[in-house]
Amino acid sequence: MDWYSTVFEIIDMRSFSNLWYWIALAVAWSTVSHWVVGVPFDLIQKATRLEGEAQQDLEDLVRINCNRVLYVAGVSGLWILGFAAALFTSMAILGFWYKVEFAQAVFLLLFPIALAGLMSLNTAAVIRERALEGEDLRKRLNRHRVQTQFLGMGAIFVTSLWGMYQNLSLGVLR
Repeated sequence: MDWYSTVFEIIDMRSFSNLWYWIALAVAWSTVSHWVVGVPFDLIQKATRLEGEAQQDLEDLVRINCNRVLYVAGVSGLWILGFAAALFTSMAILGFWYKVEFAQAVFLLLFPIALAGLMSLNTAAVIRERALEGEDLRKRLNRHRVQTQFLGMGAIFVTSLWGMYQNLSLGVLR
């Protein structure tokens, strides 16, 4: 038996029946919902409880991250958008037209996370435009987190349905 056969026998290359894919999906959405515009959620909670210095730390970190995100979007946003559009179009065509399961899995993992990134860009722009601070800033960050969690639940639900469909329909054939 050659090395490649052994590896592919041990590691199931079908994405939706692979436990590691589902672990990666859960970890990805957990991470995305924990970091709100680059700020850890526990810092938002701490600022809500203690205010004072914790609130100042939150405002400083939000200002730094909003400026960073908006700068990158302003300088190279069109290039990033173009490459992302090419990547997602390629993944969608490979996955759903040519039925490459790995491409389907990558698309269903990364596309909703890219949407969450656009939501973060929008939140950063709103925070800077309105010069939010204090209670208003915390409310906006909490709202963004809840929206991200709803997006994540929807993405996990759709991915689960598609994965079950793939496993049931292709499981009979393999």
